[in-house]
Amino acid sequence: AVTEVAEPTGTLDISHRGEPMPSTPFEGPKGEPLTLASFKGKPLLVNLWATWCGPCVAEMPTLDALADRQKEKLQVIVISQDLKGKEIVDPWWAKRDFKLLKPYVEKETQLLAAFKSDVLPTTVMFDAQGKEIWRVVGAMDWDGPRANTLMAEALGQ
Repeated sequence: AVTEVAEPTGTLDISHRGEPMPSTPFEGPKGEPLTLASFKGKPLLVNLWATWCGPCVAEMPTLDALADRQKEKLQVIVISQDLKGKEIVDPWWAKRDFKLLKPYVEKETQLLAAFKSDVLPTTVMFDAQGKEIWRVVGAMDWDGPRANTLMAEALGQ
């Protein structure tokens, strides 16, 4: 039996507003070492996800659409928390057709810990100076009205 699923609505959390981005290292799409500071200078939306997380996979196309829609003003990166890293993420990624998103990997799940979260997906919005604005714990339709309101606030539109 298939049951109707309501639009996923993650919980908005502003209790970390103003906190600096963590310096936890992770791998770029080509295996290069990066930190979130590598992306300073433009607002950054960081999504922590895993291939085995249904809500994470479901929201990924809407994150890609958001990245495309706001590409002049916003960087969007998705960082896998899969323990097997690129070994599992790369084949999963190859079967998808994302326009702008690239596969970043952090297999120690230290970013999740640094964000003081134990929920996937967790998505954190940073300003151009690397300070947290808000986060959404749980899935979100990044094409939906709630996300548009949050983005307008964060990007000053």
